[in-house]
Amino acid sequence: MQKKRWRKLGFMRRVLTCAIASISLVALFSAHLHLFFPPSQVSMLPDPYKLPTQHETQYQKLSRERSWIRPHLSKAPLPALKLDGANRSLDFNKLWKPPPNRDFTPCVEPSSSYLAPQDTRGYLLVHTNGGLNQMRAGICDMVAVARIINATLVVPELDKRSFWQDTSNFSDVFDEDYFITTLANDVNIIRKLPKELLTATRAVKHFRSWSGIDYYEQEIASLWDDYQVIRAAKADSRLANNNLPPDIQKLHCRACYEALRFSPRIEAMGKLLVDRMRSYGPYIALHLRYEKDMLAFSGCTHDLSIEEANELTAIRENTSYWKVKDIDSTEQRAKGFCPLTPKEVGIFLRALGFPPTTPIYIAAGEIYGGDSRMADITSIFPILMKKEKLATVEELDPFINHASQMAALDYIVSVESDIFIPSYSGNMARAVEGHRRFLGHRKTISPDRKLLVRIFDKIANGTMKEGKKLSSRIIEMHKRRQGSPRKRKGPISGTKGTDRFRSEEAFYVNPLPDCLCQKEPSENENSTTLVLK
Repeated sequence: MQKKRWRKLGFMRRVLTCAIASISLVALFSAHLHLFFPPSQVSMLPDPYKLPTQHETQYQKLSRERSWIRPHLSKAPLPALKLDGANRSLDFNKLWKPPPNRDFTPCVEPSSSYLAPQDTRGYLLVHTNGGLNQMRAGICDMVAVARIINATLVVPELDKRSFWQDTSNFSDVFDEDYFITTLANDVNIIRKLPKELLTATRAVKHFRSWSGIDYYEQEIASLWDDYQVIRAAKADSRLANNNLPPDIQKLHCRACYEALRFSPRIEAMGKLLVDRMRSYGPYIALHLRYEKDMLAFSGCTHDLSIEEANELTAIRENTSYWKVKDIDSTEQRAKGFCPLTPKEVGIFLRALGFPPTTPIYIAAGEIYGGDSRMADITSIFPILMKKEKLATVEELDPFINHASQMAALDYIVSVESDIFIPSYSGNMARAVEGHRRFLGHRKTISPDRKLLVRIFDKIANGTMKEGKKLSSRIIEMHKRRQGSPRKRKGPISGTKGTDRFRSEEAFYVNPLPDCLCQKEPSENENSTTLVLK
């Protein structure tokens, strides 16, 4: 009996000893985990390291329904920020905080004297030109021109002969029915020219660039005396940015920001891409204009091989409608006329304080040089997303061979982003900036390329290093370049003629003051009044 009791006690001792040893090992292992992954870094790890939130769970359900598999990020922890706790929280909020919009809000309703369209004098045919955003601005201009010359507007033709060779029709890119009905009180719009006028002689005109209302009311409207149909051979930049009647400027905005929405199929796909980007958290839309056509057109060959530079030169020389052929790349870059390279953008974003975990959507076509040219920015910011990563092959298939439709998807994701940053001030950059201003001055950081390239060159030759000093300098340079409210810039002093109009800030870059009004308190403290500023 005594022996049995001792056996039981011996067995219990061994069990307790094993349990204590196990607990010690677990504690030791846990301490090592905290050493490698401090709590301050856990929130910085990519999504595969953390449980999904309720929003992400709903999002993953949507993803499964659309047969999309979320890209897996590297299992290695990303470099940690040197900030911690409350400091990082304050820094994070400051990075993503939009500029104060000073209570500006859209005000595009016509005046009390504005009349519905009367019996028109003839038909206006429009051939748009350029890429998506150039065509988009031209269409909005032609809506206003049709109103000025009292024309019935035939749904514009999209450019099918430009560099991109896109066969899309108006209804493939835009919601044609919505466009017609939304502008019904402004301009008569029809889908096709009446059959009886298909063979009628037309007045084909290249409307003068940046023309005011007198030009259209006198010179162009006088064509109705001899013709029933006027054809605008080009549509971009045909209307002045300033000194137009207020109702015409407001019509500009109604056309561009209300009537000219994308086709239902593009809108649905664009919203899906936005939702998928949002699953990573607040995101930057980076318009990385580093595609073959832009580099060839601008003559920018910095950091490219001789073979690449020769290829781009050949493209420019063989593209007949690009008028400037002989371009000095070094001079272009020094003046700030070249798009930033992917490597330069990475340095810029890091200097602004964005952590490596920042989700970035690349709003662009195929980057010249492919993955090898993207390697530098990818090493700094690994969460780089684009349409092809966020959607399945099947989802993108209807759009893939249509440059304008693919650009429209980028446009939607860019307008809806938390921060928009263009590497070059081209047509899309200007269009998205203006749209974001109209929607409440959403944060848009415009890099000062002229000053930045000097800094990048010093870093390259070793006379300047990245760090706190450089970061402070770049942040200070861009304090007033974040999309805050301001009036549209006029022409550069001393310029004349066409150069004067060309130097003005485009209407679509900044629709203030014409289409944005500021709320001011009225005498009754409980109400506000919209005052045009």
